[in-house]
Amino acid sequence: MQKDFILPDIGEGIVECEVIEWKIKEGDCIKEDQIIVDVSTDKAIVEIPSMYNGRITKLHYAEGDIAKVHQPLFAIELEGEAAEETAAVEEVAQPPAAQQFAQSTGDSHKVLTTPAVRKMAREHHLDLAVIEGTGKQGRVLKEDVLDFLAADKPVPPESSVATAAMGAEPVDRTETIKGVRKIMAERMSEAVSTIPHFTYVDEADVTQLIDFRQNLKDSYGTDELKITLMPLFIKALSLAIKEFPILNSRTNDNFSQLTYVRSHNIGMAVDGKAGLLVPNIKNVQQLGILAIAREVMRLTAAARSGKIDPSDLSGGTITISNIGAIGGTAATPIINKPGVAIVALGKIQTLPRYNDQGELVARKIMTVSWSGDHRVIDGGTIARFNNLWTRYLEEPSTMFVAMA
Repeated sequence: MQKDFILPDIGEGIVECEVIEWKIKEGDCIKEDQIIVDVSTDKAIVEIPSMYNGRITKLHYAEGDIAKVHQPLFAIELEGEAAEETAAVEEVAQPPAAQQFAQSTGDSHKVLTTPAVRKMAREHHLDLAVIEGTGKQGRVLKEDVLDFLAADKPVPPESSVATAAMGAEPVDRTETIKGVRKIMAERMSEAVSTIPHFTYVDEADVTQLIDFRQNLKDSYGTDELKITLMPLFIKALSLAIKEFPILNSRTNDNFSQLTYVRSHNIGMAVDGKAGLLVPNIKNVQQLGILAIAREVMRLTAAARSGKIDPSDLSGGTITISNIGAIGGTAATPIINKPGVAIVALGKIQTLPRYNDQGELVARKIMTVSWSGDHRVIDGGTIARFNNLWTRYLEEPSTMFVAMA
């Protein structure tokens, strides 16, 4: 019995993906859960496993092609109904797919990569041999080419000698808007055009929080467990949500229903290799600070590498954007739809403030900038919510009382 394997839904809003590398070839016998192909959703590189045992009879796409979600990806003859034919095909040796990339002549063509990346290199007159590949076995990925272009390095063109002789002047460069940039543009445009945003800005004194984090780091931090401030921001946010569940709600597309989500799936914006990604930590209300710290490490590393499970990108309910890690004190963040709120953290500054005795002292101050969906949240609600959240941050011991 021959059966088509249908490319599943691999993320919110993803309708197509690029076939990066087949791990098998036509005629190969495969097992259930074996990785068949790497695809790029333009948000992450995703490994697609088989759901069946059997023999591959047809690959519907070549590497570099664009595959459609809910359409056949490959055909498989299920095990048991073609056992003899499977054994015969296995006797025929074929070179691995990855090796076929390196069989052309010329330095650039010896580079391990995909046809789509070669096309991109030709469009930008790049020699792939000078680009460091970060994929398996040194394979040059699309992200490697984009990073090379973004680095503003001198680009060795394919005919650099002729160009130098002609004394050509630099020219404008035009590139197609695609990938993460395109997805971000579409989603942000939709969010701004359909959600009436309002912004609320306040500041938090995180002097005690910084000391608290240092104590946690000294007691529990290891090379495998980096404890930053982010797990504390996330846990405090979850505790505040318990008192203000409307901040963890979401609306349907036509704004006829409001759902209060029980799980606190708190997202964090990560400036990754494939662009801005927002993975989320699931069920924060059930996790301790150290467990959250482990998830922060795992998701940050995955997002920065560009190879992240689509389930980590879906289901988020509220988002933290730590712009202060890069710079800036305040922002007007755009809501990550279908959530109803997002907060941007500014950089922490040492600033003079008056204490209860009227004395001028140095304190660690961080600006927080909230954007809310004004159809769901009013200014008073987000102000009271923020007061509770910042109280947890300013007096970390209160978090343990709330967690009891």
